[in-house]
Amino acid sequence: MVQRSAILNVMTIAAQKAARGLVRDFGEIEHLQVSKKGTADFVSNADKKAEKTIVYELSKARPNFGFLLEEGGEIKGSDTSNRWIVDPLDGTTNFLHGLPHFSISIALERDGEPAAGVVYEPLTDQMFTAEKGQGAHLNNHRIRVSGRHELTESLFCTGIPFAGRGPQTDHERFLKQLGAVMDVSSGVRRFGSAALDLAYVAAGRYEGFWESGLEAWDMAAGIILVREAGGYVTDLKGGNGMMQSGEIVAANDLLHVKLREILSQAEK
Repeated sequence: MVQRSAILNVMTIAAQKAARGLVRDFGEIEHLQVSKKGTADFVSNADKKAEKTIVYELSKARPNFGFLLEEGGEIKGSDTSNRWIVDPLDGTTNFLHGLPHFSISIALERDGEPAAGVVYEPLTDQMFTAEKGQGAHLNNHRIRVSGRHELTESLFCTGIPFAGRGPQTDHERFLKQLGAVMDVSSGVRRFGSAALDLAYVAAGRYEGFWESGLEAWDMAAGIILVREAGGYVTDLKGGNGMMQSGEIVAANDLLHVKLREILSQAEK
């Protein structure tokens, strides 16, 4: 069995404790009246409760670290090199509709780069972990990106723009990208949790993933998972500006350049 470091132990314990409330609340979704206000408010409270639990656990272990939180925004810490980046419920729309595909994402950012990451899928008890230089693991078993190199045999995943998410030009741009990847691959999936999409790339379940309009908490943990599993992660231009631009391309080491080129050509 792989021995997790002290920092990963802190992160996994925080994720597991927050998950208990999310699993309990998910079981209540089907009993709620299906109305925008009632259900959305319930999910918002589930988000906030999970985030509060995570912040408490992480702060108890590392009181000087700062936070970047989906719900609570930025909290400065006296340690300016380290901060936690937390999404307590990635896949909120799935949760809202009773779809059993959502995750908790916790990353440790050190000097501006993801240094450790945890993505936890509570309903299946799948704990994806990675730490810089230590590889990526799923429930203590080492994982690696897929070894497929033929586009026609490859499965990709993405996120689809929706109402209120970017201007119409962004929607048209995405449709061009989607069409280009569809033309050369064995399929494209849209599951609704960017953190899990990246974790699945790390585990070799998908060959690659791309999306625009993301926030740092959607991708920080997934970035180090893919990298430590032997994959590549960049922005659409091939640089390291994912966390700033919100655009990301992640894939195995054999297909990353090809996927990025396909996406770039689709925009011309």
